[in-house]
Amino acid sequence: MEDAQPDPTQFAAHSLPRDPRLLATVTNAYLGTRVYHDTLHVSGVYNGTRGNTHRAILPSPLNVRLEAPAGTGDQLTETFVLDTNTGSFLHTMEGPSFRASQRIYAHRTLPHVLAFRVCVARVAADSRPIRVLLWSAFSPESPDLDLHLGPDFLGFSALPQPGTSGPVCHGLSPGGLSNGSHGECYWGHIFWDQDLWMFPNILMFHPEAARALLEYRIQTLAGALENARALSYQGAKFAWESANSGLEVCPEDIYGAQEVHINGAVVLAFQLYYYATQDLQLFQEAGGWDVVSAVAEFWCSRVEWNAEEKKFHLRGVMPPDEYHTGVNNSVYTNVLVQNSLHFAAALAQDLGQPIPDQWLVVADKIKVPFDPKRNFHPEFDGYEPGEEVKQADVVLLGYPVPFPLSPDVRRRNLEIYEAVTSSQGPAMTWSMFAVGWMELKDPSRAQGLLDRSIINVTEPFKVWTENADGSGAVNFLTGMGGFLQAVLFGCTGFRITCTGVTFDPLCLTGISRVCVSGIFYQGNRLNFSFCKDSVTVEVTAQTWPRAPQLEAELWPSRAQLPLLLGHKVSFPCSAGRIQRSPPSLP
Repeated sequence: MEDAQPDPTQFAAHSLPRDPRLLATVTNAYLGTRVYHDTLHVSGVYNGTRGNTHRAILPSPLNVRLEAPAGTGDQLTETFVLDTNTGSFLHTMEGPSFRASQRIYAHRTLPHVLAFRVCVARVAADSRPIRVLLWSAFSPESPDLDLHLGPDFLGFSALPQPGTSGPVCHGLSPGGLSNGSHGECYWGHIFWDQDLWMFPNILMFHPEAARALLEYRIQTLAGALENARALSYQGAKFAWESANSGLEVCPEDIYGAQEVHINGAVVLAFQLYYYATQDLQLFQEAGGWDVVSAVAEFWCSRVEWNAEEKKFHLRGVMPPDEYHTGVNNSVYTNVLVQNSLHFAAALAQDLGQPIPDQWLVVADKIKVPFDPKRNFHPEFDGYEPGEEVKQADVVLLGYPVPFPLSPDVRRRNLEIYEAVTSSQGPAMTWSMFAVGWMELKDPSRAQGLLDRSIINVTEPFKVWTENADGSGAVNFLTGMGGFLQAVLFGCTGFRITCTGVTFDPLCLTGISRVCVSGIFYQGNRLNFSFCKDSVTVEVTAQTWPRAPQLEAELWPSRAQLPLLLGHKVSFPCSAGRIQRSPPSLP
């Protein structure tokens, strides 16, 4: 009999990490904490103003540790398991006569509940009592909130019933909801990390959750409008670091003033959502159009006309590469300006809104730096190859930022910037290099960079750190998001476009088959799998009442294969697109 394969969703250890930052986390959409930690956080609850804003510390009654009493004489085996499938943490103690366990979790259906459960069972015939200890140092005090003893509501329940609407989304911070106290993990602020690094993965499987993240940007639009006014520009400037109001809360002014590229990431998230869902209600009635159009107005007020080059310039910005400040014409930022404005114009047409002439004028005439002699995109005006950069910047062109590049230019960008990207940069960087090499069908280079992108994973609970040396934010969702995009969008070649989801699969060395289950496109759920020789696509469910029928168009033949509910369709491995079938003739 073969040994059972370990469950890939469970991470087990017989001891806890020495660094308490690397303890497992338990969170839902409303509450979050680290196990055996005295602090919990509530989504959207902050203290402090402007640059001092941080997640408010609440005392955690869940900081309880299961222990065996001294002097029992039993040899006990302890195991700690983080179960990422159920979102729970399990501590077990086993001896000759008993087994005790404590499961800690954040309730998924009742989001206002953090809980733990203790079970004790005999494993041998013995009449002696079994005694275990629950150790706690709980104190109902907070440096951020004025807490008072409230009434005892015994006999009553204030919990929401299953199936009712959940809490309002207050965004995803790089360290998640389990971190973010004063001076910790970016203080719980929301960055471009949410829109560019986390959002695409969520959208492919959970469109309702993706919409909730967009609603956070809609809810904070008033703050973004104020940020633009404070900088003497029109439209909306989303905060580089945002909390509950949308006002800029970055402790250092330079980032809030110069990292305007966050606007482009916000609009890109709305754009991908629109392509994947065709959810007109979000844009017509729920405020999505207000965000997209306000960002377009900001770009048009922020650019300057350069008569000599006959181009619009964007001056005095900081690109994603934060080693360079106050530069002119960051190619990444300017391409996002172009993309935002083109999408705003196309969306206006779909919604029957007027299209200001300036939007398309700026989009068509904004400078996109390119060096034809060296066949690459300089990061900004005056950039010279060899200058060190902090993180993925120019290599984001092509993916996740839609921008047409010839294979030669794409390769040259990757080669030049891979050689000068800091080894001390954040975890998500190398995943984007891996995606680029997968696009170019170079599996060996892609594999090496994919391996490099996961060196920030710490044992035993696979907690990501921002930097390879263990410093920076912990439970670094941004790094996780980059790695997942490298697998989900890199190996499959998925790209969400206005006409469908394109694919161009590649099996990396040592991987015989890739299966992606439950991806979402316009009300359909699909499974997509491939090996070196073939691709199989199956529509497994239609979750919308009038979900359109889909087809797979193969390239270069342009053959169109209907994708019928419950039927697997297989074809020789090739590129193509999953798209709506054309309406049938009456």
